[in-house]
Amino acid sequence: MTSVADHVPVLVVGSANRDYLVRVPELPAPGETVLAQQMSNTCGGKGANQAVAASRLGSEVRFVGCVGDDADGALLLRELLAEGVDVSDMTMLHDAETGRAFVWVDDHGENSIAVVSGANYHLNPAKVRRVVQRARRGTILVIQAEIPADAVSAAVRAADFTRVVLNLAPVITLPDDVVQRADPLVLNEAEASALTGIEVRSPDDALRAARAIHPAPRSAVITIGAGGAVWVNESRSGIVPVTELVSVVDTTGAGDAFVGALSAALASGAPLGTAVEHGVRSGSYSVQRPGAQASYARESDLTQSV
Repeated sequence: MTSVADHVPVLVVGSANRDYLVRVPELPAPGETVLAQQMSNTCGGKGANQAVAASRLGSEVRFVGCVGDDADGALLLRELLAEGVDVSDMTMLHDAETGRAFVWVDDHGENSIAVVSGANYHLNPAKVRRVVQRARRGTILVIQAEIPADAVSAAVRAADFTRVVLNLAPVITLPDDVVQRADPLVLNEAEASALTGIEVRSPDDALRAARAIHPAPRSAVITIGAGGAVWVNESRSGIVPVTELVSVVDTTGAGDAFVGALSAALASGAPLGTAVEHGVRSGSYSVQRPGAQASYARESDLTQSV
């Protein structure tokens, strides 16, 4: 990775949530009641998570999103500031509550998540457009789908001089021209399966799915959990495996750790394949620790793990 001075900025447009994590022996089946072992509160939301992950890896990060005028919203803003994220374009709403996510994590580290969007779904497309339009040339624009589709579209269409990292999580319907601007479009195996109809269970499946996405983005990345990730652009492709065995504690936010690290690497001028390698290392680091943002690596952590 290059020095901070060589980086272009990262602009994240997305969600911020207060996470409620519940530890259970096994994730409950439909109609089943299980007794929880523990509950804790953390800061989350895909947008905020990715902003923190990129900031911890040395990027200059600005975040655009909405929180409520409540204790949770004030806490999220304080924590983002403490992580070095510029929140001057955040909006605090008086008529909406801060978003909340309810996360069940089992003894294997797997999770199920339900999100109450709250203020996140009041993100104004006109404001998003203005912020993106004034971004520095070359900025890495990072967007997820926990915000309204028209806000996603407004951000991408305003990104004339920026590179768009579009994390289509969850999978929502977007106009063709928006998807085509993604460089890369980032999906996990479940999202790729839903989008393409190809069941993704292996790296080869993921490569086929990445090439089958229609309309085709400028490049695509598909993560496959313990299998690492694959990437495809117009002329090349690659498979990036997880290179070391890790003890999985909690997979919450691991995908966001990946996207944040990938974006930070792109902001430093790394090619896509190298950026995906950085994302895989960051995701592997995060699953060994509980929670989302608190589990994210700094550059020294990843250097030591190589």
